[in-house]
Amino acid sequence: MKERRVEDKITRLIEKGVTIPNPYAVEIGDDVDVDRISGDGTFFYSGTKIYGVQTLVCAKTKLGYEAPVTIENCQLGSAVELKGGYFKASTFLEKANMAYGAQVREGCILEEEACGSHTVGLKQTILFPFVALGSLINFCDCFMAGGTSRKNHSEVGSSYIHFNYTPNQDKATASLIGDVPRGVMLDQQPIFLGGQGGLVGPVRIGYGTIIAAGSVYRDDCVDGGKLLSSNNRETDKDFHAGFYGDVHRRVRNNICYLANLLALKEWYSHIRRPFFESFEGGFALYEGAIQKLELALEERLRRFEALSEKMVLSIEIGKKILSGETKELILKQQAELLTGWKDLRACFTEEYEKRVGFDKMDAFLRVIEIKRTENGDDYIGTIQSLSRDEKTTGTAWLQAIVDDITGRAFDFLPSYAI
Repeated sequence: MKERRVEDKITRLIEKGVTIPNPYAVEIGDDVDVDRISGDGTFFYSGTKIYGVQTLVCAKTKLGYEAPVTIENCQLGSAVELKGGYFKASTFLEKANMAYGAQVREGCILEEEACGSHTVGLKQTILFPFVALGSLINFCDCFMAGGTSRKNHSEVGSSYIHFNYTPNQDKATASLIGDVPRGVMLDQQPIFLGGQGGLVGPVRIGYGTIIAAGSVYRDDCVDGGKLLSSNNRETDKDFHAGFYGDVHRRVRNNICYLANLLALKEWYSHIRRPFFESFEGGFALYEGAIQKLELALEERLRRFEALSEKMVLSIEIGKKILSGETKELILKQQAELLTGWKDLRACFTEEYEKRVGFDKMDAFLRVIEIKRTENGDDYIGTIQSLSRDEKTTGTAWLQAIVDDITGRAFDFLPSYAI
């Protein structure tokens, strides 16, 4: 009986116009809603497997051209190409594409024309338009933006790693490569992370930054515009399992990442939503993207909370091994993270981002409405048509959200202002 239902679904897809050269080599799960799969120019090559009630496939999508591909509860915008690999609970916008051997797990958003070459691993990663990943890359727990087009884009070189797991076994390590308030305007200098290298999260990297090939970078370069190489710190020193030392930078970067996610969610809700709603399946694609942002927020809060709980042991160890002028400050900062977590968490869950910058948001929304009339429902074209002053208004709105959230968070961490 089960085999018959699957067969019927494939027949229905072919009748809708989906091209399936070898129907007996394609598998459609019982829970897949074929009404959420477009027949307009869609190709399912041999080895394609599709599962999940939340799966959405928009027009002109191509699956499995280079190798077998598995889709599970993903939302695919128009002209997306997933050429081989495994893709779960992630959202891909127009013309995003991945080569064979990819493993894209839950919580990812690849915006327009973001792409990856063969054997790329992603999880809880957000790539803005045009960002390109080379081959043999592990790039989990990252946000990356920058660039203006496919010819002028941010890129991660082959054999690159974002190190997102610490010796103390935590993952409060998400890295912000670019930022949301400026990145959404699609006019920033690209960021280049040279191949055979890595970032040790959590870091913040500004636009126009180049990290030389072969470098493992551990610090922040928020201002950008720099050529950086390895900044390996001294390594020959005692290691005390469970002890964190100075957590100021780690905490600051986690707060900043969460604030940027909240700003991005507001951007999707107010600016991107009408563009999604203009085409068939667009609202379901929008819902998928919002769900991924909520997953990202939940993941970061969970990892941040786990870090705060680890301060119990870290403080205990610190009392025994620390000395000198910095001991009091380090222990105080760790204690504030531990005892202040409940209030800190509320900064990211009480929807403060919806109460900030109304005047700038309203002014920017009026501009977007006019530009949409001129450019149709072309999101990329509309954003790129904005004047410098108009972009400044939009950026100021989103930056106000980031600044408000981070300010509230640091109110509960007074010693971090020192």
